[in-house]
Amino acid sequence: MSKAAKAVKLVSSFRITIPANKAAPAPPLGPQLGQKGVNLGKFCKEFNERTKHMVDGAPIPTDVDVYSDRSFKMVTRLPITSWLIMRAAGIEKGSARPYHDIVGQINIKQVYEIAKIKRMHNIQMEMRPLSEICDLIVRDAWRIGVDVVNETKEMSGEG
Repeated sequence: MSKAAKAVKLVSSFRITIPANKAAPAPPLGPQLGQKGVNLGKFCKEFNERTKHMVDGAPIPTDVDVYSDRSFKMVTRLPITSWLIMRAAGIEKGSARPYHDIVGQINIKQVYEIAKIKRMHNIQMEMRPLSEICDLIVRDAWRIGVDVVNETKEMSGEG
């Protein structure tokens, strides 16, 4: 290993949530990354390029490692589960009183689709049964005030 390679050390490692396609050196992202020594222009360009296929504004958890030479390594993840649930329910934000006030609803099929997405793109979920992932999503839905309904009941008019 060369001396130059040994000299570059990990300075900081953190996770930040950034809206897809909207990374800019302006606040709030600029100051957060700037104080860590990240090259803002390069970071924003790379992040926006990686998220260009995603829905604009989707909250993307991003793991960032910053090195002593101001280089960085970035790992972008899928949008957070609560955002996927709210999008499926057609709501902007969750309930102010979760478990008490219901602000939207999704059906079992939508839960299953979210579970498939999470399983396909998350190493920690790959080995879990799909039913377990669905249970986690149902719990997350309840936490934000979204009810999960049986699709067949809603379609037949029963309630």
